[in-house]
Amino acid sequence: MNPRICLSKGRILTASLPAFIMGIVNATPDSFWAQSRSGTLAAGLERALVMTEEGADMLDIGGESTRPGSVYIDEAEELRRVIPLVREIRKHTSIPISIDTRRSSVMKAALDEGADILNDISALEDDPGMIPLAAGTGIPVILMHKKGEPENMQNNPVYTDAVHEVSAYLFNRAEIVRQAGIQKEKIILDPGIGFGKRYEDNCALIAGLAEIGSEGYPVLMALSRKSFIGQITGRDTDNRLPGTLAANMLAVLNGAAILRVHDVAPARDMLAVLQEISNFGNHKET
Repeated sequence: MNPRICLSKGRILTASLPAFIMGIVNATPDSFWAQSRSGTLAAGLERALVMTEEGADMLDIGGESTRPGSVYIDEAEELRRVIPLVREIRKHTSIPISIDTRRSSVMKAALDEGADILNDISALEDDPGMIPLAAGTGIPVILMHKKGEPENMQNNPVYTDAVHEVSAYLFNRAEIVRQAGIQKEKIILDPGIGFGKRYEDNCALIAGLAEIGSEGYPVLMALSRKSFIGQITGRDTDNRLPGTLAANMLAVLNGAAILRVHDVAPARDMLAVLQEISNFGNHKET
């Protein structure tokens, strides 16, 4: 069965392929891949509409880069980058919009403009207003694991068993937000590939994804063009698409329900091939 997401007001989003495709729209000047940056409102809208035409199931809009080494921006700047773009996209398409933010003020303003999903790298820890906002509006929430802050998260992170430790954290956060009124079917987990993780931790989390999905929460994987793929292939960011597709296919085979990607059309082709071939099942000669 292809995955489903329960949106607010009883709306159900069902994937036509083995996983949802979430297209990344970076309303930032400093996200790690230069070609993903949309420095103007017009550029952001164009990227969003192209991704929609290419078959994205949802868009993820972020106004604050959280790449390793980045520094958080102030609230006013995040609002300036995100809200006009959400408003403009809503004039052209009803595609579900996720907002990548740690601030309840930004999320509330985005909801007022028609956003649908909260994607919080702090797993709703940074802003005490975030849990009641999500619970009160009934929106889906994406809870991500990270160690430290983007500015320092890659300064010697250490795990004994990354899969077990990340799973335990995410399950604990899911239980906390459920007790605060967010329904289980509205919770999505993200192991936070590259967020306070070593190379071996990233690879282990993809390989051990079944454990993160063992409690029945949909799992989002954000692998697109990340540095661990460069370490495997020796390719720079511009040339990591084939590696990204391979990693994403493995993630889906291991249970991922959502792929957060820069390259929508290739991701859709990969998932279509995976689905079609899988539909034929296992053939055994007699």
